Amino acid sequence: MDSVFPITLTLNGRTVTHDAPQRMTLADFLRQTVGLTATHIGCEHGVCGACTVYVDGRIARGCLMFAIQAEGCDIRTLEGLADDERMQALQKHFHARNALQCGFCTSGMLLTAHQYLGSQEEPSREEAREYLSGNYCRCTGYQAIVEATLAASDELAGKAGCKDEEAGRAEA
Repeated sequence: MDSVFPITLTLNGRTVTHDAPQRMTLADFLRQTVGLTATHIGCEHGVCGACTVYVDGRIARGCLMFAIQAEGCDIRTLEGLADDERMQALQKHFHARNALQCGFCTSGMLLTAHQYLGSQEEPSREEAREYLSGNYCRCTGYQAIVEATLAASDELAGKAGCKDEEAGRAEA
């Protein structure tokens, strides 16, 4: 039987303390203990990207990290980025381009795209595809996801603005 330890961390801007078994993953901790369900659990091997979260400002796989390893860390989940301008643009364009079909990979894709856009001044289609390739999507074939990411980048840069939803759907 696993020992239980108190964990104190900053979660989406708030300091929280909860007990967790020593072998509980961060993804399970977020879902089961804290009740934040945007972080999905897919392969449990760090391959699919559904469990992607920010840990101290960088994306990480929540299924590969024990909750006790997050002691003192700053954790951000999709829920914690609801008011973020970049995330709002990504969500709008994912919706407009049907880049979120079943939704299982969406939170991980959005967080990965969020970090990508924050690290690139002028993202390219090839770079976006490569950056997002660490997240699996079985529904969309990635084209709509890449298009939505680049459209969000254009909107944030003030280039093309947001195309109306019908135009976005026609392109996908």
